[in-house]
Amino acid sequence: MQTLETQDNQQDNQVLEKSYTIKDWQGGYESLPEEYDYWIDDIEGEIPPELAGTLFRNGAGLLDINGERLHHPFDGDGMISRITFINGRAHFRNRFVQTAGYLAEQKAKKILYRGVFGTQKPGGWLANIFDFNLKNIANTNVIYWGKKLLALWEAAEPYLLNPHTLETLGNEYFNGVLSKGEAFSAHPRIDPNGILVNFAIKPGLSTTITIFELNTKGEVTSKKNHSVPGFCFIHDFVITENYCIFFQNPVKFNPIPFALGICGAAECIKVEKNQPTKIIIIPRTTNTPIEKVRILETKAGFIFHHVNAFELENEIIVDSICYESLMEVEPNSDYRKTDFEKNSPPQLWRFHLNLLENQVENQLIDTRTTEFPTIHPRYVGKPYRYLYSAAAHKSTLNAPLQAIFKVDLESGKKQLWSTAPRGFVGEPIFVPRAHSQQEDDGWIIVVVYNAENHRSEIVILDAQNLEKGRIAKLGLKHHIPYGLHGSFTPEIFI
Repeated sequence: MQTLETQDNQQDNQVLEKSYTIKDWQGGYESLPEEYDYWIDDIEGEIPPELAGTLFRNGAGLLDINGERLHHPFDGDGMISRITFINGRAHFRNRFVQTAGYLAEQKAKKILYRGVFGTQKPGGWLANIFDFNLKNIANTNVIYWGKKLLALWEAAEPYLLNPHTLETLGNEYFNGVLSKGEAFSAHPRIDPNGILVNFAIKPGLSTTITIFELNTKGEVTSKKNHSVPGFCFIHDFVITENYCIFFQNPVKFNPIPFALGICGAAECIKVEKNQPTKIIIIPRTTNTPIEKVRILETKAGFIFHHVNAFELENEIIVDSICYESLMEVEPNSDYRKTDFEKNSPPQLWRFHLNLLENQVENQLIDTRTTEFPTIHPRYVGKPYRYLYSAAAHKSTLNAPLQAIFKVDLESGKKQLWSTAPRGFVGEPIFVPRAHSQQEDDGWIIVVVYNAENHRSEIVILDAQNLEKGRIAKLGLKHHIPYGLHGSFTPEIFI
């Protein structure tokens, strides 16, 4: 097998300086206002006939309202993309989540709501002062669980969709367990035992973390509140058999500029570099070695996404994507002009949480820029060997995500499949082969933005050997704006 270092040298020689241009990367941040419904006929290679099911993706479909650009893509209205695989064929459909805010702004043809990440209503601070009416944009994740398709945004309740038509059916409150406007995170974890675990954050001087557990029927079987000191800005978490683990990033929040209409809520979050990261360990049941919430400390860093966690004797092992510091959102900044090389790269770290000595040891696994990790779903919360992520083309520079990266945590071997110089990748999804016995026996499916023709492609890779190249490339008739998260279900929806 060709080594990763050899491959890097060959690819780096082909793309001498940067593996991308900012202009190419910016193309993926254009709106897609149209909604499509068609069978994909532009196919290179062959879709594996045993690959059957539906890939759902979510992300901001609109980056502007009637030509007026949003300040940040995280403020964009959620658009669901659905790719269905059946009998060696694939069908595409996309549709916007018909939230109340989306419908109102489409009718008015102008921005009516402030965004968490800095989008302001026209008219300056006087038009925004004391306006706390943020729209539920339902743009972060989409999952099919308990026979329900749910579009998720972590600051409010889910939207329920028809998986066949993607029609919006209304908000989902789980038979009254959620109240109107109550948060339900966009980062659930599915225990291989058939339990969906999710959380909600209610920040303040002290923060309430609510943990939900849902059975395979989509019913909430447990809802528990836990109070922890300080302000929490938490996007993701991990689970093990006995615990939920949260990393409390060292940040502070000053709400006054937001209240006065000067800037968005996220622009009021500032990193406290002299403060430690706190690791919050919450028991899932009362019958655990740790009976109460425990908080450990480690050196500062910032984490959006975790890979996985598992218990090993008296330790909890957590693998995460860690930044040296948060890239703060500035009021007058333009996200399309990001200078990647000046920003802290997200890198793969391992944290050893010693439950006997209440200590944390950190280990850098790889220096490559990497984000959006995924693993075999059967190994969530358990010891595992392989992880996959979106990554930079080169191993040493912070840059846009242009490659899929595989790490063998047991042997240390690494593989890379790259789309550079004109391709840009989103979150990979691991789809296990039916009845497979090996952890990496399956496929990686990823949406690739191709700047050469301003279109997106659905790429299928062999998860056991990325260096074989594409198994199949499915060319869409249009681009999909850079998305956030998604999921795969073996259910067929057309």
